[in-house]
Amino acid sequence: MTRARTHSRRALLAALVAISAAPLGAALAQSPPPAAPSGAAIPWSSLSPEQQKLLGGLSGQWDSLPRERQQALASGSQRWLNMNPAQRSAARDSFQRWRALPPERRQQLRQRWEQFRALPPQRQQRLRENFRKFRSLPPERRQALRRQWQSATPQQRQRMLEGLRARPAHPPASKGPAFKPRGWR
Repeated sequence: MTRARTHSRRALLAALVAISAAPLGAALAQSPPPAAPSGAAIPWSSLSPEQQKLLGGLSGQWDSLPRERQQALASGSQRWLNMNPAQRSAARDSFQRWRALPPERRQQLRQRWEQFRALPPQRQQRLRENFRKFRSLPPERRQALRRQWQSATPQQRQRMLEGLRARPAHPPASKGPAFKPRGWR
């Protein structure tokens, strides 16, 4: 196989992994925030005044919420407060798209997210990189790759993914020109 074809195939496979995780793009593009200690409940009084204002509707029931929910709300409110207006607008749009999804699709995406979180950190980072590469492609190329993935049989998809998993994270540096100009042997 030629180097150009190998490079093209690798780019396609990297994009295919990114496509399968496209709805989770925002989550993949960022590192997850550090988690609070697993067993620690968060007292309402420990939230900043801005967080308390943002979560004000929950003040009366805060102590009855599960610890995990308190931690998720506290970290989510802090992320929200750290966003600029454009980021908040994008987050609102994403949330509206999420709420418009059928329950089955939301469940499927939750499962994918849990699968992603169960991966080793190096694999998560590789997926994030592949997603960023895919997002940097021209829209026409992304669409063509989506169509190719969607038209593939499950067996073809599996082979594509296996090929992507088998490739090194960073290809070795080339030891010369990637092609031979005319007249070279």
